[in-house]
Amino acid sequence: MSRLTRRDFIKNLTAAAACIGFGSAPHVRASSKVLGANNDIRIAIVGLRKKGKEHIDIFGKVPGVRIVALCDVDTEFLDFEAKKFKDRNEKVTTYVDYRKLLDDKDIDAVIIVTPDHWHALMMVWACQAGKDVYVEKPTSHNIWEGRKMVEAARKYKRIVQVGSQDRSDVGLQAAVAYIKQGNLGSIKLVRAISYNLRESIGKVNGPQPIPASVDYNLFQGPAPLVPLMRKNLHYDWHWFWDTGTGEVGNLGAHNVDESRWAIGQQRIAPKAISIGGRLGLDDDGQTTNTQITFFDYKPVPIIYEVRGLRRRKGLRARDHFRGTNFGMVVQCEHGYFRGGRGGGWAYDNNHKKVKQFPGDGGIGHQANFIKAMRSRKVSDLIADILEGHISAALCHMANISYRLGRKQPVEKIAEEIAGNSILTESFERCLTHLRANKIDLRREPLTIGPSLIFDRTSERFVGEFSNWANMLLRRNYREPFVVPEHV
Repeated sequence: MSRLTRRDFIKNLTAAAACIGFGSAPHVRASSKVLGANNDIRIAIVGLRKKGKEHIDIFGKVPGVRIVALCDVDTEFLDFEAKKFKDRNEKVTTYVDYRKLLDDKDIDAVIIVTPDHWHALMMVWACQAGKDVYVEKPTSHNIWEGRKMVEAARKYKRIVQVGSQDRSDVGLQAAVAYIKQGNLGSIKLVRAISYNLRESIGKVNGPQPIPASVDYNLFQGPAPLVPLMRKNLHYDWHWFWDTGTGEVGNLGAHNVDESRWAIGQQRIAPKAISIGGRLGLDDDGQTTNTQITFFDYKPVPIIYEVRGLRRRKGLRARDHFRGTNFGMVVQCEHGYFRGGRGGGWAYDNNHKKVKQFPGDGGIGHQANFIKAMRSRKVSDLIADILEGHISAALCHMANISYRLGRKQPVEKIAEEIAGNSILTESFERCLTHLRANKIDLRREPLTIGPSLIFDRTSERFVGEFSNWANMLLRRNYREPFVVPEHV
């Protein structure tokens, strides 16, 4: 599967856009006006590290869009990006405190590119302030706040796009349509694949200094204001439950979303079970780097696999399943599709190539958001907030099962899942992968979580283990950074 370079990604954006034609919450603004002077849409980018920089590049090339504000709790990044605007003689207002940005009536939409734990509150506040939102994946930090985000978007009639850009990839769009038309026969199983190398983040023996450029109180926001217990403040927040959702939320928000899209499921799975661990790293991280989750959709289930270790010890290369290390493999009656962002191929059951689906990396995703802002039609969005909530909820279900689990010997886990042939096959391949990395599962045992049953109407767990699982549906928020019960 071919992939676009970042340079190609940015260079092609303009053409794609042309084709797509510390106190209380901020003051609620009733106005639904979204256009600035000259009919321009004025946006603010919130979060200015790697992904934030990418959004500056992309939105800056969408016709009729002006970036008028930047926001980051780290002034090092804020000043660095603001200087680029100044050097181009472009006016941009800077903010450290997001709440002050929301009072700016010259901003029509906010692009939220922050750690996961901030997504929901920033999005809800923006809707209350009369602004549209593009929020990066995973949509939420927990299942409860994902539903609050949907409620806020609908109540305030806001356009809210989730950064699930794979849904905008022309190759994947064509492939999903091809599969749903029955060209490969009925779908039997979808494998979501997130194999991405992750190295140890190291260990610390005490609280670490906060960079002088960072407002740590604002960085933590809804999370507990605890000492920094990792070497790297930025990015490594992914691997701690207070601020991140692990690789399952990070990459699963794409790969699980693609898989759900392929089978046409519009609701959260009724049942899920997860097996995993943080293996071979010996560091301070809390989330898994190896995980398997079975989502019991009927009639077509999804099996999701995360691998952060190398293909084998000593070889710096990612593992793969049928040539895919980031995407999905859709197994059908008469063949299968493998691919992801950037497109893919359809094969027959003899592994012969049948049809190619060239992709473009989803370069029109941001332009699609702007198109929907102008039309004021939620139906114009490729990845509406509801889609983001459902896919993120699946990731959270996987993590909840794992977090409620117990470390068990390999033989015991195999015995517990023996009645599930799909999960058993995935587990056996995972064991082969771990052995190739010389992981001693007697010293570093895997954890198997309970099989959780989910009521899709109340969006709560029911049955055995539900009391514990429901405690992880939401978090304890730190005042004043509280996602409101009534948005």
